Amino acid sequence: MVRQLRAEATRAAALRAAADLFLEVGHANATLSQVSAQSGVTKGALYFHFASKEELARAIVDEGHERVSTACAGLVDSRSPALESVIGISYSVLELAASDPLVRVMYRLQMEIDGSDTARGSVFGTWGNIFEHLFERAIEHGDVADHLDAGNAALLVCEMLAGVLMVSEAQSRLEDAPSRMEKVWNTVLPSLVPADKLAYFREFAARSLSSFVRENITSASVTV
Repeated sequence: MVRQLRAEATRAAALRAAADLFLEVGHANATLSQVSAQSGVTKGALYFHFASKEELARAIVDEGHERVSTACAGLVDSRSPALESVIGISYSVLELAASDPLVRVMYRLQMEIDGSDTARGSVFGTWGNIFEHLFERAIEHGDVADHLDAGNAALLVCEMLAGVLMVSEAQSRLEDAPSRMEKVWNTVLPSLVPADKLAYFREFAARSLSSFVRENITSASVTV
């Protein structure tokens, strides 16, 4: 049991160090020797867990995917309107990218390596499956336009999310990603929901955002 816990701690330390290193110098420029030095994990122990840098990268993708999937699952509430879950998930996955280096580098690696043969597949595929299921519910309950196609709506939200993520990271403003997403929702919602529900869902998108940006606002106030 002790040996297993030690092995798990070693693996976790290597993943954290690799995520930080990949963010700092890029996956292509990082080496396992650097990961070993930065993590304090011996090369022998590192190679025991990861036979190559590619295997280490895929382990990061799997771990990041697991964290995102857990966050998404926690926001899917059958008692709430499904579109509320879609909006909440969009903020949550962007906030995770800003607050969790491993999740942030996971998104980068999904662009750089083929995620199709990872243990759990692509995180973008996970988003699509969840959103399509939620839009099917939203259509059934009349919270979105009845002519809407659930698959196309899910694809739209996935591409919105990916776009906000990429632009925010390119501008080194990932902490602003949820706020950007709220502006996108404000623009897109009229094409998704019936006119009589537009005000409600716009208000929900604005109100829900506060739980993801409050910490940043508080920090800024303290700094000032």
